[in-house]
Amino acid sequence: MAAPVKKVVLAYSGGLDTSIILKWLQDTYNCEVVTFTADLGQGEELTPAREKALAMGVKPDNIFIDDLREEFVRDFVFPMFRANTLYEGQYLLGTSIARPLIAKRQIEIANMVGADAVCHGATGKGNDQVRFEVSYYALKPDVRVIAPWREWDFQGRPDLIAYAKKHGIPIATGKEQDAPFSIDANLLHTSSEGMVLEDPDIEVPDIVKKRGDRRTITPEEAPDRATYITVSFERGDASSIDGEKLSPATLLKKLNDVGGANGVGGLDLVENRYVGMKSRGFYETPGGTILWQAHRAIESITLDRGAMHLKDELMPRYASIVYNGFWWTPERKMLQAAIDASQESVTGEVRLKIYKGGVSVVGRSSPYSLYSKALVGFDEAGGYNQADAEGFIKLNALRLRIAAERDRKIGKNE
Repeated sequence: MAAPVKKVVLAYSGGLDTSIILKWLQDTYNCEVVTFTADLGQGEELTPAREKALAMGVKPDNIFIDDLREEFVRDFVFPMFRANTLYEGQYLLGTSIARPLIAKRQIEIANMVGADAVCHGATGKGNDQVRFEVSYYALKPDVRVIAPWREWDFQGRPDLIAYAKKHGIPIATGKEQDAPFSIDANLLHTSSEGMVLEDPDIEVPDIVKKRGDRRTITPEEAPDRATYITVSFERGDASSIDGEKLSPATLLKKLNDVGGANGVGGLDLVENRYVGMKSRGFYETPGGTILWQAHRAIESITLDRGAMHLKDELMPRYASIVYNGFWWTPERKMLQAAIDASQESVTGEVRLKIYKGGVSVVGRSSPYSLYSKALVGFDEAGGYNQADAEGFIKLNALRLRIAAERDRKIGKNE
């Protein structure tokens, strides 16, 4: 029989589900609960989380609400964008990249307060349970993990609502009914999933696209006039917009505002979940979409061809590592070291045109540019002897000529 839990750190949003989990932990494990709420730029007022935790008997010293926005962008989003990361060619991994940071801070708090367990609210169907728990074990191998959705007997929302009413847990207006969809948000993106989005053959409804807390408007709603911005990079990381030096979180927030106002970053996506099923969601990543395009553009003039192509080969592997929750693994750190080594020269400016959901690169420059107008120009020789190409072509064609001679002898060409 497992030893009793004395103290547990709960990843706590203050919403209905995690409030129910808080009470369930108190009842089921008869343990002291520490709540941790991370501010990752989700755009919500987090003070009520403290008030709700206090109302449910959590000691003031056991309530942690931490502003992690700068760390999130600087140490997680930016390193991922140095790799030009896309999962399955489209998804900018906004939810995936937040989980290792939340898990890291949870473990830090557990060590600080002497907790012997941590708890998350991810369901047994999703990816987040894997992302949280793999991170927990990587950072604290002997930690005990409590996953209520895999343990309790509740079968659905009616059971949760009944439990909340029984224990006096406040239920916000409209929460007694099945939510039309669920939302996860942070400074990089929002993801909407479930219920009205579960049929991938039906267009994303306006209730999702045009809700009050949406991150980006639709391209149809966007202004008829283009917006131009310049993003500057230093060693692979965005550092300023239109000449204004900004902190990582402030810079991403400004790109979100610009992109969102111009209908950038909405994505209807069916993805392959790590647990084996397909999932359809609607994602909003306006700032990330601009940042991805800009970073790719500055690399186009500062990276050697071989380095760029190798990065393109490594990117899908890196993306899968992040998506599957293996941020703290040796393989991610090894890939990160290789990617970061390529970014020493990735410095300069990218000018962008943003119009009705589209992001176009209209200019790029760098003090370390490998682009030579003298070499590529039609009107200049630039030290390049065009006759040299003949030997290169013949060497590359040699094996094909030999094979063609062989095929002729065996009658393949007759």
